[in-house]
Amino acid sequence: MDYRNQVAIVTGASSGIGHTTALALAERGARVVAVARREPELQDLVSVCRQTSPESFWIAGDLAERPFAEQIIDETEARLGSVDILINNAGMSCHKSALHLTSDEAARVMQVNFMAPMYSTLRAIPAFLRAGQGTIVNVSSFTAKVCPPREGVYAASKAALNAFTSGLWSDLEGTDIHAGIVNPGPIDTPIWETGPEEEPAGFAGYKYPSATVTRAVLEVIERRLRETTAPRGNPQLISAHLLRLLAPGLLLRGMARMEPVDPAILERARDRAQRHQ
Repeated sequence: MDYRNQVAIVTGASSGIGHTTALALAERGARVVAVARREPELQDLVSVCRQTSPESFWIAGDLAERPFAEQIIDETEARLGSVDILINNAGMSCHKSALHLTSDEAARVMQVNFMAPMYSTLRAIPAFLRAGQGTIVNVSSFTAKVCPPREGVYAASKAALNAFTSGLWSDLEGTDIHAGIVNPGPIDTPIWETGPEEEPAGFAGYKYPSATVTRAVLEVIERRLRETTAPRGNPQLISAHLLRLLAPGLLLRGMARMEPVDPAILERARDRAQRHQ
């Protein structure tokens, strides 16, 4: 595929998957629009992108806000004349069990991981129709299929993103607009970092480099795949998916034994429940 002069928006571009994907697209000649909250990191990224793609630029803001999720489409089309590729990669988690996850925390995860990609996509579709073509890549997660402990709201946000994308497959039939899903497994990105009030992330094994997902994103664009997993062929992901389909009870019991609820967390939740009775 010839990426030269293609306009590609990449959200969550300040680090991890978005960062490596933005660089890969710029190396191939795409005009990259890097989106994230952290402007200094975006400036550093775009300075590298401009070495091979001089028209690349950044837009800094919070995708949890609907106006900004829509603005990135409008501003890109106004500055570069079109939008060809939208990569909805920005994401966050809140490593907490439902015992002490707050409604505000859950709402923000849903806003960033599902609502923002939906808002940006709905805004981009008219731009794609004006251009005569377009590609949407939604970077989801394998947790949309198998939810690990303490990641219920994160998994729910990614499952919603997958359902929305699958709806696009039929809605966009007859147009030259393609929508695809990438479901990463454990990837070495900042999303695993935990805050002072959070619990340990629900996976402590090997994490693949973010370039693994970037390759999958490019494959979705170039081969017009509807859905893929990154990495492909990982035995842990395959076995977890099969267990979910064939023996879900066994899978849940196994995860519960491997990641039991910390008694201290349960006790704090009971104390909080009593105080707010």
